Amino acid sequence: MAGQRADRGERADAARNRRAVLRATEQLLTEGGGDHVSLDRVAALAGVGKGTVFRRFGSRAGLLQALLEERSRELREAITDGVPPLGPGAPARERLLAFLDGLGAIAERNALLLSAHEQACAEDKYDDPSYRLWHRHLCALIAEARPDLDADFVAHALLAVFDGDLIRHLTPRDDPRRFTRSVQRMAMSLIDRA
Repeated sequence: MAGQRADRGERADAARNRRAVLRATEQLLTEGGGDHVSLDRVAALAGVGKGTVFRRFGSRAGLLQALLEERSRELREAITDGVPPLGPGAPARERLLAFLDGLGAIAERNALLLSAHEQACAEDKYDDPSYRLWHRHLCALIAEARPDLDADFVAHALLAVFDGDLIRHLTPRDDPRRFTRSVQRMAMSLIDRA
């Protein structure tokens, strides 16, 4: 119905265009990798004008950031409002394991997106909204679990292993959670060492 708003206060047509643009971005990424994603190609595949894509996302990096944020929305909501151990109320160690499990699952399913995102956003990596959120969350959990550690550094170090190429390399078909288990073990070796 005209005048009704979609999720997050968007007009229905704007929300529809956003979904079409993100689907097109994902399709191009799957077909040809990050270099295959351009504003022109995305607009053509989504059936919208290039200006629509540019106004909404600004650049190729903006498209990839938005797609990554879309893929991680449930995890973002769960760490702030979800049930323990992912959400508030559980001990820091349990929350850290649950968070790394959730982030690892996103990374394993979206390794190609992470690689393209890293390439497109290399200059602004530490200002990326998703990165800042994950880093803040990890810092808080690490500081609570091990106040003697440099939580800022350890959080950056843990996030550094979420490299798309490394994830693809360490995720064999017969063991799809190997990467996540390894990151969890690495984190626990730091947290449990007293």
